[in-house]
Amino acid sequence: MLSILACGLVFFPGLFYGLRKVLKSTFTHWNDADVVAVSERLVSSIHASLATVSGMIVVNTCKNVMTDRHWLVNSFVVFGAPYMAYDIYAMYLTHYHQQRLRNNRSAYQNHSLQTVKAFLSKERLLVLHHVALLLVFLPIALFFRRGLGDFFIACFWMTEFSTPFVSLGKILIQLGHENSKLHWINGVMVLCSFFTCRILLFPYMYWMYGRQFDIPLHSVPFHLPLHCNVGNLSILAPQVYWFILLVKKAHRLYLRKGKAQGPKKE
Repeated sequence: MLSILACGLVFFPGLFYGLRKVLKSTFTHWNDADVVAVSERLVSSIHASLATVSGMIVVNTCKNVMTDRHWLVNSFVVFGAPYMAYDIYAMYLTHYHQQRLRNNRSAYQNHSLQTVKAFLSKERLLVLHHVALLLVFLPIALFFRRGLGDFFIACFWMTEFSTPFVSLGKILIQLGHENSKLHWINGVMVLCSFFTCRILLFPYMYWMYGRQFDIPLHSVPFHLPLHCNVGNLSILAPQVYWFILLVKKAHRLYLRKGKAQGPKKE
């Protein structure tokens, strides 16, 4: 496991560093904010793709949702753990360079406690999400579940399916293609993938558990320990919140596009 952890510690920061070098030399007109932001989102998309594929492999392999085991589960949990810590740093760098570019204030000329506080205030929900995965999800997945539930761990990985679409949307906006057809199609994919893999996934897991033990879907929560339901709800709640934000953003973009086009002539 230590060798797998070491691979994760090298892979994600190394990929981020390498992408920054390549993008900086390829797109010479980009500023530091562009380079760091795109690099962060590309690494995020790669991690999400690895998690999704791993999740699909395990889900399709496990016939018994409680007791079937797959070697990929613990291995990817350990390999992916450094990503959570790295991504907090990468998000901070993105925030720092973007604020420095927009404000050009002395407070953003150098890294300081003030810049860290501003980042934590803006991205507190995402940072809390990453920290919770490291401090809560990781120990549970590795030590406290007694070898049960590889299927459900894999299902949680599949929530990352929407991440590449979210990242692509941000990159397209950053490159000035927010009014392109590709951005519109990607926006539809964001909403569909997010709703399917981050919200509908939870009733799907309950349904699969009920199917395993011949329990009706509406009765499954009453057959599970309280901490399981509370844990699922604590993960589902921010997903619903983020989905609402995505829908509101899509609605604003749709209205803005309609106003830009103006009324059609007869």
